[in-house]
Amino acid sequence: MQIKRWEKDTPADGVLILLGEDYCKKSPLLPESLDNLVSEIEGLKETIASLISRKDFTGKTGSLLRVPMVEGTLYLGGLGEKPTLSRIRDALSRGLRSAGKNRAKSVLVPLGHLEREDLAFALGEAAGLCGYVFDKYKAKKEDYEPFALKEVFTDIDGDFAKGLIFAEAQKYSRDIANEPGCAICPQTMAEKAESLAKEYGLSCEVWDEERLKAEKAGALLAVGSGSKNPPRLIHLAYKPANPAKTKKIVFVGKGITFDSGGLNIKPDNFMLTMKGDKTGACNVLGIMKGVAELGLNVEVHGIMSCAENMPSGSAYRPDDIITARNGKTIEINNTDAEGRLVLADALCVASELKPDAIIDMATLTGACMVALGKYRAGLFSNDDELAAKVLAASEKRGEPFWRLPLEDEHISESLKSPYADLVNSGNRYGGAIFAALFLKEFVGENIAWAHMDIAGTDFNDKEYGVYAKGASAFGVRTCLEVAERFAECPA
Repeated sequence: MQIKRWEKDTPADGVLILLGEDYCKKSPLLPESLDNLVSEIEGLKETIASLISRKDFTGKTGSLLRVPMVEGTLYLGGLGEKPTLSRIRDALSRGLRSAGKNRAKSVLVPLGHLEREDLAFALGEAAGLCGYVFDKYKAKKEDYEPFALKEVFTDIDGDFAKGLIFAEAQKYSRDIANEPGCAICPQTMAEKAESLAKEYGLSCEVWDEERLKAEKAGALLAVGSGSKNPPRLIHLAYKPANPAKTKKIVFVGKGITFDSGGLNIKPDNFMLTMKGDKTGACNVLGIMKGVAELGLNVEVHGIMSCAENMPSGSAYRPDDIITARNGKTIEINNTDAEGRLVLADALCVASELKPDAIIDMATLTGACMVALGKYRAGLFSNDDELAAKVLAASEKRGEPFWRLPLEDEHISESLKSPYADLVNSGNRYGGAIFAALFLKEFVGENIAWAHMDIAGTDFNDKEYGVYAKGASAFGVRTCLEVAERFAECPA
């Protein structure tokens, strides 16, 4: 996708104009900069005024009106009463997606009238993400290009390239997360990481099952014990020119390449889409790709704890007691609460790097989805400054999080086992908090840590905003924004 400055008489197959409800109420008055631009295109100003006057278009949030014209197509996108950056980005993606699906190869997108910062960045994100589709396994292809858009013209200047990098990182994660369990297992996740490292000059270390035994990663080994595909712990690292003078941040991802539930097997309708239980690890791969392309002045590590949770004669059992890397023992009372176990060992490894911050991502609990729905993820943190940084980044990138409590003496009490240091699962109430408190047991002292529970936001039944149907890679752009903010604060 190319984004270019629009020049008078530059031909385009379509025009996408974003307006809020306030402008539509002032019909036919348009913002001055927009009025001047549309006046240069024959018949466009009159068409817009007529559509607004007749209330065919009111600027309502999420609305999109497509109007075929003699030359090209007009798209009017609504921004509602308060045109936030997130609404603008979503409206851009919605309009560009419609244009591309209707075989427009180029679209003019005036944005100067919105008078906001970061519009170029948002346009880059929207343009990069709007045409995403995962159709790799479809044998029958359409006889025409399903998404034709190649060029976007606009009346503003700015860093479109950075927005496109953020988008490409998220699409990279989506492609892997969308792959089925028959195509992606812990070994192939390691191969993806090694390939990425080779392409971008990252360091990559992979712990196979023998190395995991030697490193005492008992929790990860237990989860992977029921599968013919053995587990892997993968460590990617990006270092700037002078890492001694920069901050260090570690991103940790849960990589359950397929989750059957183990011996506590899931019901059939809950097992569908469990190829997406590796999303946290896929997100880490996308983040490392983005960090390398941006060339950020911050040391960044990506740790992925990958296993396939399957039932078999060798699978770990309820009542088993296992030992994590830091020596803490865990009584297993639910083999379907496996994500926190693979993260336990990964968080120990991350803590040993003595970073300034650790952020983990996981499709961890259905409880978080019940609490927050499918469009907002949960955030837990032991550090107010880090939590504020993540929330500010998420707002800017349009990936909403909600901070949930990490302190609850009653739930903390339920982590105790009469036979081991911890149990791996509690009752149905406060399940997301229980899981976060469990993870906290494996984070080193005095390390700022944030846990992102992205269950629910990781997979979409239908497209919306910048998100396509299927894997969303929710959180990748937020984490890249956080990494940028760390880069701005040298050690």
